Amino acid sequence: MSLSGKTLVCFAMGSERRPFRPRPVAPPDEIRVMVSGVGPRNARRGIEQALAAGTPDRVLTCGFAGGLDPAFGLGDVLFETSDRELSGAFLAAGARPAQFHCSDRIATTVVEKRSLFEATGAGAVEMESAVIHEVCVGRGIPCATLRSISDTALDSMPLDFNTLAAPDQSLSPAKLAWAILRNPGAIPGLMRLGSRSSLAARRLAATLEALLIRR
Repeated sequence: MSLSGKTLVCFAMGSERRPFRPRPVAPPDEIRVMVSGVGPRNARRGIEQALAAGTPDRVLTCGFAGGLDPAFGLGDVLFETSDRELSGAFLAAGARPAQFHCSDRIATTVVEKRSLFEATGAGAVEMESAVIHEVCVGRGIPCATLRSISDTALDSMPLDFNTLAAPDQSLSPAKLAWAILRNPGAIPGLMRLGSRSSLAARRLAATLEALLIRR
C-alpha cells in the first residue's frame, strides 16, 4: 500500500535522510524532503518554512529514535499517528505502533532511558516530532512520526552528546574532537554507534520507499 498525493518528509539530520533516494514519481514534486537541524527549536523553524512554501497532503517526521521499551530492537521502525489512513499504510509497510516521548535532550544512558520508560510509558524517545505535530494540527494537516531505533533501551552512548552541542544544537566538531582526545576509549563505541545508525537509516529508508514510491 503506497500513499498518493503530496508528502513532506522531515528529518533532523542529513545522516537520517541520506539513504532515502526516492525515484521520480508523477508529478515530480509529490515528495518534498526537509532537513531541519536537531531539536525542537530547529524543527519548528524548519516546518514553518516548509509549509510556507506549500501545503502538503501529509507530513512525516522521520529519523532516529532511542529505545525506551526493551521490546524494541535495533533498526525497528516505529510509528505514531492519529490518522487512520497513515496508520494502515504503516502497518502494511511493516512498521510497529509505538508511543514516542519528545525530549529537549539526548537520553545517553541505560539508567536515564529506564527512568523515562517508567515515567512516560513511551516506547522510544526523540527530539523533534512533538513540535512538528503541533504545527500540523494547528493547520489541519495529517501528521505522523516514523522513526527507526538507532540505540536500544539497553545501549548507553559512548559520550554525552548533550555536552558536545553547538548553540544551534548541532554536534560541534571541535567539542567532539576534544572529547575524543580526552577519552580515546570512546572510539570503538562511536564506531559502533555509527554502524548502528547507518543500519537504522537504511531500515527507515526502506519503509519510506514502501510507503511513498509508486511501483
